[in-house]
Amino acid sequence: MSISHKFCVAPMMDWTDRHDRVFLRQFSKHSLLYTEMVTSAALRHGDAAYLLNYNVEEHPVALQLGGSNPAELAEASALGEKAGYDEINLNVGCPSDRVQSGSFGACLMAEPDLVARCISAMTSAVSIPVTVKCRIGIDDRDSEEELLDFVGTVASAGCSLFIVHARKAILSGLSPKENRQVPPLNYDRVYRVKQAFPNLEIIINGGITTLEETKQHLSRVDGVMLGREAYQNPFIMHEVDSALFGQEIDNRSRLNYLEAYLPYIEGQLKQGLPLQHMSRHILGLFKGEKGGKQYRRHISENSHLKDAGLDVILDAMKLVA
Repeated sequence: MSISHKFCVAPMMDWTDRHDRVFLRQFSKHSLLYTEMVTSAALRHGDAAYLLNYNVEEHPVALQLGGSNPAELAEASALGEKAGYDEINLNVGCPSDRVQSGSFGACLMAEPDLVARCISAMTSAVSIPVTVKCRIGIDDRDSEEELLDFVGTVASAGCSLFIVHARKAILSGLSPKENRQVPPLNYDRVYRVKQAFPNLEIIINGGITTLEETKQHLSRVDGVMLGREAYQNPFIMHEVDSALFGQEIDNRSRLNYLEAYLPYIEGQLKQGLPLQHMSRHILGLFKGEKGGKQYRRHISENSHLKDAGLDVILDAMKLVA
């Protein structure tokens, strides 16, 4: 299937799990969703079936991998394609300590030749697209020249799409959270990557919070990726299909979207999953709305209790009805 990168939701550790992706899919049929990062080592040595589990209604959905061993990444990519994912994405942007110690993530921007070998191995192993998510630089290696060299080197190995977070990563001294906020945004540099490589698809990421901003970026690059805003304020996505993909305007309310998600929650509960695995992803739905704080508090205080069931959500819905 052909997938569009015009609007994507970022891979976010501990947030964009399969339950969240089913919830976000209620709002938009065309947005491209990404998994949390899965390491190639975990797939080789752990429970691959569990790690790759997802729901068919999530499509289009991309699997993000972390790693720096070309053979291991090729193997992991093949597993991802076999599981049914629509794209494989290599993480070259995450600045967390966990990631650095495993020699993957943003620290790999210092090794474009290694990333190119990884991409070459991955593209040889699958028939679906293989893409890269990176930063505009790391530490003192943050010149425009180095970024263009990185993109050019990796593109020559078979990668035709780059998702670029418009901040550099500071690998020593800043926490992962600070790395999402402290380094200044430089959207113009991402635009210039597109100018330098007009044949590549360039997706911009970082600090984007509205569909208005999204449309402005789309006049300069091929796609936009939202992260925290899409998770903490999911209702922002209800206009994506009409504003960006030419679909009819969807007039459903926040409650309507939540009602559409209830059968999924019920099904997961019947399989023995605790309510909070699903309920934590719906806390931001009524952000800024009357009764929103009470709704959030009710779910937060009750969803972790033993035998918490669908009634917790139904009672919370009455607070915003």
